[in-house]
Amino acid sequence: MAGHSKWAQIKRKKGANDKRRSGVISKHVRALTAAVRSGGSGDPAGNLALKNAIAAAKTDNVGVENIENAIKRAVSSGESGADYKEVTYEGYGPGGTAILISTLTDNVNRTVGDIRSVFNKRGGSLGNSGSVAWQFESKGVILLTEATEAAQEAAIELGAEDLQETEDGLEISTAPTELYAVSEGLTSRGYTVQSASLEMLPSNTVAVSGSDADKLMTLIEVLEDLDDVQNVYSNAELPEEIGAS
Repeated sequence: MAGHSKWAQIKRKKGANDKRRSGVISKHVRALTAAVRSGGSGDPAGNLALKNAIAAAKTDNVGVENIENAIKRAVSSGESGADYKEVTYEGYGPGGTAILISTLTDNVNRTVGDIRSVFNKRGGSLGNSGSVAWQFESKGVILLTEATEAAQEAAIELGAEDLQETEDGLEISTAPTELYAVSEGLTSRGYTVQSASLEMLPSNTVAVSGSDADKLMTLIEVLEDLDDVQNVYSNAELPEEIGAS
């Protein structure tokens, strides 16, 4: 997987200062609100989008009270709440990297203007629709805190498509529709699932180092700090010390 991996994202978010931490929580509240409205229900058992949003929020250590309050407010506001639209933007970063940005926005003009400004100031360029999206594929990504042979065999039996050992544990990719079947199956067998989420994974990666790696990481972090941005994906293979910083 790319150097800007899920493990690296989790480490950075857990180590974020209070201001950035508040921004992470706000993004999840927005995602939960949008999921309730799009799925028409505040019950995750019957709303897959909400189930995904809750899982993502828990991965970033958003408190249960924050999650429950966000869902209650979204349900009570009904049609009078903010109308967030899912919009994806594509661009290019330092070192010839491809960048895919998922947003939830109630003002598309503001969002695209903010994203274009960041690209222009940070050595990248905003691309047209379809310019880089073809390089990414939706997958379920599960992180386990252990990478034993037994854990790997269990993941394969449950339907995992690919496995990769890392110093943090085991990264498992699944078909999007099999994410929760594999995750819940592993949990029921006693394994600790660090996170389970839908991601956009690159089909091929580009090795980036030196100043380009530093510039790219800054570009990604500034994009992530935008209020409307939910996730930033790249095909960069970054040096370990940068990807985990």
